[in-house]
Amino acid sequence: MPLPVSLPPGHGGKMTGALGPLLGCCLLLASTCGPVLGRVPHDQQAQQEHEATLGDAKVEGTEEPLSPQDHDGRAEEHDKYSPHQGEEPPASRCFRCCDPAPPLYRPIPVPQINITILKGEKGDRGDRGLQGKFGKTGSAGARGHMGPKGQKGSMGAPGDRCKNHYAAFSVGRKKPLHSNEYYQTVVFDTEFVNLYGHFNMFTGRFYCYVPGIYFFSLNVHTWNQKETYLHVMRNREEVVILYAQVSDRSIMQTQSLMLELREQDEVWVRLFKGERENAIFSDEFDTYITFSGYLVKHAAEP
Repeated sequence: MPLPVSLPPGHGGKMTGALGPLLGCCLLLASTCGPVLGRVPHDQQAQQEHEATLGDAKVEGTEEPLSPQDHDGRAEEHDKYSPHQGEEPPASRCFRCCDPAPPLYRPIPVPQINITILKGEKGDRGDRGLQGKFGKTGSAGARGHMGPKGQKGSMGAPGDRCKNHYAAFSVGRKKPLHSNEYYQTVVFDTEFVNLYGHFNMFTGRFYCYVPGIYFFSLNVHTWNQKETYLHVMRNREEVVILYAQVSDRSIMQTQSLMLELREQDEVWVRLFKGERENAIFSDEFDTYITFSGYLVKHAAEP
């Protein structure tokens, strides 16, 4: 509202011309700064209203001081009708005229996507990793039930005869034999025992495949009125002799010995040549002539 100004006489025209621009500037300044100076922040205005209410209650003196329960009740009622129900009131702040005004609109939160509900396609299988360390050996379990008997396996390959620790043979002859102008090898026609086939029935010789100490025995039946003259041979060497003189009676004669043989040695029986008539007796019904031998101790044994 403009104030009355008294002017001295005689200077009315001059003062009016000088105060006109000054009054215009004051009015422009009042119209521009009035709303800003009169503006009170919302939080400060609410606090002032609340303090005025408490002051009126104290002045009137008709109401009792609010207890903590009543104060909480009124706070809940105020929150019930407040525009931001369920939200905590912001703390009061002091504002200056030059501070920027608070934003009129609250920022919109950025929507969040729950990636756990998004399931992609199954990926390719990765490479196999390195084998881990072996764990500790567990305790032995209980013995299971006996299973069914398996099928008979096939015959294996023949082993090395040089590694056999057994050798034995026993052969016989059912035909008589007379001497002639040359030495004759006694060939046997009956096989009792021929372990691993070490005795050759065609040549009448025992071949040593297992070196060691052997025992040999030769049994013959003499002929009446004829001499009996044989040798037990090792390779080409005469080892022992079996001899019986001419007699009216035929008898059984025997010769036995032990020999240490090396591998590939040969043992056989030879009938002496015909310088003197000699012979051995046998027939097709009974076996009168026998030759036997077996391994006593292998050469590799201590």
